Amino acid sequence: MQSFQFFTSWSLLFGTLILYSCVGQGNDKDLPILGENEIVSVEKDGKTATDTIYHSIPAFRFVDQDSIWVSNDDLADKIYLADFFFTRCPTICPLLAKNMLIIAKEFADEKRFVILSHTIDEKHDTPAVLSDYAQKLGAPSNWRFLNGPQEAVYHIAGKDGYFSYAEETPDIPGGFDHSGAFTLVDTNGHVRGVYDGTREEEAKKAIEDIRKLLAQL
Repeated sequence: MQSFQFFTSWSLLFGTLILYSCVGQGNDKDLPILGENEIVSVEKDGKTATDTIYHSIPAFRFVDQDSIWVSNDDLADKIYLADFFFTRCPTICPLLAKNMLIIAKEFADEKRFVILSHTIDEKHDTPAVLSDYAQKLGAPSNWRFLNGPQEAVYHIAGKDGYFSYAEETPDIPGGFDHSGAFTLVDTNGHVRGVYDGTREEEAKKAIEDIRKLLAQL
């Protein structure tokens, strides 16, 4: 039952993203901006023109494994990759961590790139627990493990944020359900890619796309 639920949610997520991928504009050297956009009228030099407002990650402020606050403002000049997990996860989290570690090590010395892993188990995954988890994983310093209010984390996971999902589900192993999506975000807070973090080849695709964005900075 759990596997079917995960497959169904994952299929719906990527079906939506196939549609969204047509929204952003780009070429072979530029990744599309994913998500719905809004065309608005603006006044400039006494003339009316149109402008496009693209989907962007909502404002957030969470605390990391070193008890340091992390917000959108701290990431204004950085590209980042985000995902969702919890330290007691008995299902896909170890695989997600393995593939994310490949990416983290690839860019360990790149100051313009960070990884944000959001725990969905607010009460258990305190900064001290997250710090121990990061150390055991061998995570480099560019990988931040974040804890925040459950409602805020679940909101930012969904369609208004990272095009992922997370929820508390007591009747499944671990008590929480979440997707295995890795979401790539640019310096403007726009989503530029979503990858299946359970697959190593998708992690390698994310590495390629991160390099494309870094080359544009």
